[in-house]
Amino acid sequence: MIVRILNFVVIGALVLAAAYVYRIKFEATVQAEQLARLRDQVRHERDKIAALRAEWGELDDPARIQALAKRFLKLKPIDVTQFDDLDHLPDQPPDYLRPGATDPIGGMIKHLEAPPLVTGSVPAAGAAAGSTPAAAASSAGPAVGPAPIAASPSSTIAPAASGAPTP
Repeated sequence: MIVRILNFVVIGALVLAAAYVYRIKFEATVQAEQLARLRDQVRHERDKIAALRAEWGELDDPARIQALAKRFLKLKPIDVTQFDDLDHLPDQPPDYLRPGATDPIGGMIKHLEAPPLVTGSVPAAGAAAGSTPAAAASSAGPAVGPAPIAASPSSTIAPAASGAPTP
């Protein structure tokens, strides 16, 4: 009888061991499938990167950029006199750029006057009811553009006396 119980215990242990081995094999199969999927994704991403690099190389081609620049940008050729050595730069900035000096461009902007608001379809305020829009616009002043700015002697910018050619 003890032999029979021992046989049942051994058979039970073998069944449990077989189930455990099957579970380990199944988990290994699942992980192998995940690894294969990840390798496939990595290969796919590397292919995409290679395609993007090839496209970037095509887009970054200097001949292509030059052709696009000639087609869409109305640039003028560079003149030899536009280049100069750094030795020709002044040692110190001009007086109008020193700390504490007033900003000449900022002063001009600060004193701009707003142009009168007149359009061709709406008569200016105070215009006669029977007058034409053109007459109303001419009586109200200029219709478009800011008021002219007169440059004062203090706001003019003198070129630096460096001997460098100006473009």
